[in-house]
Amino acid sequence: MSNSPAAAALAEVGIVGNGQITALVRADGSLPWCCWPRPDGDPIFCGLLERHGEPGQWGRFDISLIDQTRCELKYERNTAILESLVEDQRGNSARITTWCPRYLRQGRLYRPAMLVRRITPVTGRPAVRIVLRPASNYAQRGFERQLGSHHVRFEDGEQSLRVTTDAPVSYLAEEREFVLERPVDLVLTNDETLSAPAHEISDETLRSTRRYWHEWVRGLAIPFEWQEACIRAAITLQLCTYDDNGAVLAAPTTSVPEAPDSGRNWDYRYCWLRDAYFTVQAMNRLGATGAMEAFLRYIDDVVAREREGHLQPVYGITGERELHERTVETLAGVEGMGPVRVGNLAYRQRQHDVYGSVILASTQAFFDARLEHPGDVEQFKRLESLGERAVPLFDAPDAGIWEFRGTERRHTLSAAMCWAACDRLARIAQRLKLPARSDYWRERADLMRDRILEAAWRPQSGTFSATFEGEVVDASMLLLPELGIVTWRDERFVSTLHRIENDLRVGDFLLRYRHPDDFGETTNAFTVCSFWWANALHGTGQTEAARALFERLLSVRNGVGLLSEHVDPRTGALWGNFPQTYSMVGIITTAMRLSRRWEDEV
Repeated sequence: MSNSPAAAALAEVGIVGNGQITALVRADGSLPWCCWPRPDGDPIFCGLLERHGEPGQWGRFDISLIDQTRCELKYERNTAILESLVEDQRGNSARITTWCPRYLRQGRLYRPAMLVRRITPVTGRPAVRIVLRPASNYAQRGFERQLGSHHVRFEDGEQSLRVTTDAPVSYLAEEREFVLERPVDLVLTNDETLSAPAHEISDETLRSTRRYWHEWVRGLAIPFEWQEACIRAAITLQLCTYDDNGAVLAAPTTSVPEAPDSGRNWDYRYCWLRDAYFTVQAMNRLGATGAMEAFLRYIDDVVAREREGHLQPVYGITGERELHERTVETLAGVEGMGPVRVGNLAYRQRQHDVYGSVILASTQAFFDARLEHPGDVEQFKRLESLGERAVPLFDAPDAGIWEFRGTERRHTLSAAMCWAACDRLARIAQRLKLPARSDYWRERADLMRDRILEAAWRPQSGTFSATFEGEVVDASMLLLPELGIVTWRDERFVSTLHRIENDLRVGDFLLRYRHPDDFGETTNAFTVCSFWWANALHGTGQTEAARALFERLLSVRNGVGLLSEHVDPRTGALWGNFPQTYSMVGIITTAMRLSRRWEDEV
């Protein structure tokens, strides 16, 4: 892999969170990203979007040893608790444990806006330094600081924070080094007095959070093989779910570039209905039905608000419609590779696949007996309004799954997703014993399917085209059998797979497409596309090749098992927003498809 600072930016980084906030943690003890008081908020720590070795004045939460030379990051097994083991040049070492409390308390899920860090001496007498400087308004300014007997209060006029600690407060305020003779705790919260000393809060929340994650993982229906990878992916997907209403973030970061100096820097701290569908589908396969039920409530609310049936591709995590995009000048971007963007203009695009995404996600509610609130006729009627939108739009131009900003085409996958909307409505109606409605939607689905397969097929090349107008393929064609509009062994799909491998393959990875877009040509691979490829290999009977490819894909995960949006196919370096839910979904769905069965091995 490349040793450049930019390529190494995501190599040793993990995520902690609790459904209310998320934070990234580096092996060296720094905390380079945390938005507060929710994951799409103002980043109070933002070193991720700065140059290596040139930290900004504000936006830092660094814990380091004096003359630190080595560091290692790992998760506590089957939890979202991160440990950084750091060592200085004299052999002194310490362990930095970071977590966000998440557990049941008095019958309710306790997930406060709270970040806890514990520094424990391991060997010798390590000297430690703590730098805590929260930022405001995307590092435009810092917080004013007030010292208490056991806390430091931070105030910026818009919000107040407090860190309660049993470290010497003056040393923390002055960023002065001190010898670590015993464990030291730092509890970061909103400006509220804690009910107990910092070490007692830390003990209780660490013990309870550890127990919560162990019990949660025990409830997962994981495959026999690749268990660790699936568990880490599932925990990560849960961390990217906003528990207040079930929204699923595409990623908890903004503006990590897709490729060096590409300008492809986007804010992904929102809920794309397409991405969220694939996320909850993966979680459901693992038996984590809570995330699915929560998301079904989220989209039910979205559909109820959009009374005329129009859907945006992306909403804010509390359902905000307008996500105005702007550029932040106070942050340079990863290694200076700006721009740093806040908001996302994709909310204004036409992406017709969204109707299929919502109905596909909602279909589970009508068939899954485990759910507390199964789908009913009233919910079906609301979904029918989306189907009525999908019918005239299935062959209309849109921005497509790749969100082209400068062009609209009649995209094959968008059309297929509209077909899937009608197909699932027919199945739901049959389930609800509504034969007239089932016939109504089946007739429309059949007409749409015939039109799509005719318009997208190119007899001369023997492949499906990515658009009704063009001749090119893109990786989204690999999803056609997943939707059921063709089968895996359909000769037309098999020949399309061969064309995709020939045109889009770079080593062990697939590009999304080859043709230039609004920003020129793409160079890095969209990570999930390679998982789609592995699934297609399996579906067409090439299981051993699929397994070998999957193993290679797992090898590019970072040191704690996470993936970003993109990967450099030549070096394996991670690029793009991180961790990307779409990519983590690929681990789960592919592992469950390729794994040997428990019954055959145990």
